[in-house]
Amino acid sequence: MLKTAEEAIAWIHQRKKFGVRPGLKRMDYLLEQLNHPERDFDSIHVAGTNGKGSTVSYLRALLETVGVDVGTFTSPYIECFNERIQYNQQFIADEVVLSYVNRLLPIITEMDQREDVQGITEFELLTAMAFLYFAEMKVDVALIEVGLGGLYDSTNVIDPLISVITTIGLDHVDILGDTLEEIAAQKAGIIKPKRPVVTGNISPEALAVIQQMAKKNQAPLYSYQTDYQIDYLRPDKEWGEVFTFQSQDAVFESLHISLIGTHQTENAGVALQTFILYCQLKGIPVKQKLVQQGLKKTYWPARMERVTKEPLIVLDGAHNVHAVTRLVENLENEFAGKTIHVLFSALKTKDVEGMLEKLLTVKELDILVTTFEFPKAIPLTKEIQAIDPNRISFVSLWQLGLAELLEHMTNDDVLLVTGSLYFVSQVRALIHTLEEE
Repeated sequence: MLKTAEEAIAWIHQRKKFGVRPGLKRMDYLLEQLNHPERDFDSIHVAGTNGKGSTVSYLRALLETVGVDVGTFTSPYIECFNERIQYNQQFIADEVVLSYVNRLLPIITEMDQREDVQGITEFELLTAMAFLYFAEMKVDVALIEVGLGGLYDSTNVIDPLISVITTIGLDHVDILGDTLEEIAAQKAGIIKPKRPVVTGNISPEALAVIQQMAKKNQAPLYSYQTDYQIDYLRPDKEWGEVFTFQSQDAVFESLHISLIGTHQTENAGVALQTFILYCQLKGIPVKQKLVQQGLKKTYWPARMERVTKEPLIVLDGAHNVHAVTRLVENLENEFAGKTIHVLFSALKTKDVEGMLEKLLTVKELDILVTTFEFPKAIPLTKEIQAIDPNRISFVSLWQLGLAELLEHMTNDDVLLVTGSLYFVSQVRALIHTLEEE
């Protein structure tokens, strides 16, 4: 039996050695031993290549404005391990983590002795812990973010009230498939019989796959710009965006969000359509004043997050080409005419070359590529610098690179930290530490 939360978290992390192992057999067995806590609460299931975290954050804020008690399960964490499992925006407590790990230990030990269910992964353990917590806290609804894909993801043991698919892009092609259609089929695996499905801004070829799966399951489908419409209006005066929302059930004018990017209006729209469906299911009235309050207060770290004004430092965990494409749109819309310095690092499993080439389409932008402490962090290779030797340079220690960039910046420049969310979270922690000193 473990005695501290630190020991418990270390035990969870050591399950990383089993990597990613798609399939539900281990999860089904574990939940059977735990008396199926996932059946004791309502849920909303959120999949997608990008936009899952922001959509969950918007949806949580909207639900809280009408008095709903909300659990959230998200990944990865930005500030601390416990933030992945929350109840009404409160992180799961250390003592609860410890108690759950001690409850799981003998079950996992027994499972590791069996060939059919051995090798349960870190994410599978976290999923089970989240289910235990939400059942124990008696949440009104839990927002469950898919870890990878959908069909074979460990979260796909729930029977949600609503399924959500935010976006479809080429990511994790080694596991999910190397075409949009193949990836869409994996994401569409979360669709359940006769349960509503809300989709975001998805390309026609990927949407067609989702439509087919929804039809097969007799699941009502609510598609972006078809069943609900988003019209981008303008940037917010302070920091954020303004948009309108319209569906057959509601019209909301001049909604303000505090996250930057036209894609964030799309994520907010997905969340708002999902919120409307949930309220219809539960008989809760939807009022514009509360909708605006919920959207405006939504906060999601490391997504076009402004951490300092002078100099302007922005963090964005655009960790694949699909996300970088949207990031480039934001840079061109929000910072036209400014010099943009990028501190970049990513995981070697990603299309790093494609990400850098997309960033370099922005004028007046230079990139300082670095690495960081993480098992799959990119090495600094000649191939990377050869993409554009005039605009790409290297620094082996990102802390030194950050200091160098800040030293030479003016108040008319922008510093963007982007790439892996794991990298961005490390930089974010250092910046906040320096601000507190």
